[in-house]
Amino acid sequence: MNDGSSQQDATDETTGATRAKVFAPLDIAPLIFFRIFFGGAMVYHVTSMAWDQWIHFFYIAPVTHFTYPGFTWVRPWPGDAMYVHFTVMGVAAFFVMIGFLYRLNAAIFFLCITHVFLIEKALYQNHYYLICLLSGIMVFVPAHGSASVDRLLKPSLRQVTAPAVWLWLLRAQLAIPYLYGGIAKLNADWLHGMPIRLWLERRADLPWIGPWLNTELSVSVFVWGGPLFDLLIVPALLWKPTRGVAYLLSVVFHLINALLWDIGIFPWFMIGATLLFFSPGSFRRILSLRAVKVLEQPRNRLPWNRRQRLLAGCLAIYMAWQLLWPFRHFLYPGNVSWTEEGHHFAWHMMLRDKGVGIRFFLFDRSTGKRGLLKVSTFLNERQLSRMGKDPDMILEFVHFVRDHYREHGRDELAIRVLALASLNGRRPQLLIDPHIDYTAVERTWGKQYWVIPLHEPIQTDGWKLPLDQWENELAELIPDDVKLVNPVQRLQRSEKGAQIPD
Repeated sequence: MNDGSSQQDATDETTGATRAKVFAPLDIAPLIFFRIFFGGAMVYHVTSMAWDQWIHFFYIAPVTHFTYPGFTWVRPWPGDAMYVHFTVMGVAAFFVMIGFLYRLNAAIFFLCITHVFLIEKALYQNHYYLICLLSGIMVFVPAHGSASVDRLLKPSLRQVTAPAVWLWLLRAQLAIPYLYGGIAKLNADWLHGMPIRLWLERRADLPWIGPWLNTELSVSVFVWGGPLFDLLIVPALLWKPTRGVAYLLSVVFHLINALLWDIGIFPWFMIGATLLFFSPGSFRRILSLRAVKVLEQPRNRLPWNRRQRLLAGCLAIYMAWQLLWPFRHFLYPGNVSWTEEGHHFAWHMMLRDKGVGIRFFLFDRSTGKRGLLKVSTFLNERQLSRMGKDPDMILEFVHFVRDHYREHGRDELAIRVLALASLNGRRPQLLIDPHIDYTAVERTWGKQYWVIPLHEPIQTDGWKLPLDQWENELAELIPDDVKLVNPVQRLQRSEKGAQIPD
């Protein structure tokens, strides 16, 4: 009887200690800082998209959009309504920043930014995905109890502390891209110096540092420094003795990224967001604010209430998804950078450089005649550049063209695709089977049998032959009925020499 009572006491003490750590009150200052910073960064992000005319070019003008599996129903608003959408999104971000109707506007911003993200797969970037996740978390984070309009309008909302779980959830979400980005770089191509060697060669024209970038020493620094930084930076930020140096290193890292690669707001956003790894009291000391006295909670025999159990369960499910989902590419055979199966939402950053030449042939089953599809009639440059290297996007585009011609009474057309791809400087090979009529292939979640496995070995120097010479050099790979009769016609370029690491 005593043994059972002792075991129960030990269990109660353990669960009580866990509850005390998860829901311990912490100074709310870091959450207030992140609300203001996140809202301000998103105002800038939305404004820059409007200024650069992204709204029209990417969301209104295209005749079709590439979708994520399971989200084919997500479409842009008709006409010019996307301008209204972005206006609402920008206003919501501003209200999040100042803390006005905070939770409502955080939810509006989350729905708006996620809708924009899901509309066009060709615009996928890991940091856009991260922004969507963080905006969803912000809906639940109690970040309006101080320095907010809500606090001024309703004094009873005043808070000087918040449960520790919210700060740790934000830190965990920021840490995941670093961790998984580092793990992903531990692959043969990266350790062989590809594709970073190719990208550094293309930046050799930069003043001052350009000549240094085009050396084997610089390649080695990036090859080994990249994964080491990704894997160690979060532990270094969490440990007080190394936190200051680690943050300075992260600033240098992101400034280098901003200089070398065209990745928009991401480096600047991460420089600010990484401040969350400093202690809560640091924010008040920097601003010379009065410190908040936090009362320590008892660590045992404190029962979990229903709300806490529900919150803990939901957060456990969310974190399990975040930790497991990036590894789903192991469920598919082949190189994920080649097949693209499991590439998205996995924090695979700067792992692939794909030069692609692609051509679509229309075959009339009733007459036997064939024609070459003018892809630019349907896609803009960004869509074409991304579509060519992703077999799933190629198939989705074929289905769009098939349905387009069927609407015009052309049910008898078959569509075959010649796609030659060079991954990380390899000699180009066929990406997908050119003998198949892709109008009859259905889009599935499983392995795509028509994707040809990667068999070309990695090369030290990289493939340098211009795209317009590929066809002659690789003639043995191309079936006769998808070769060009007119030698003036060429393969269409698809992201040969891309500068945007994703």
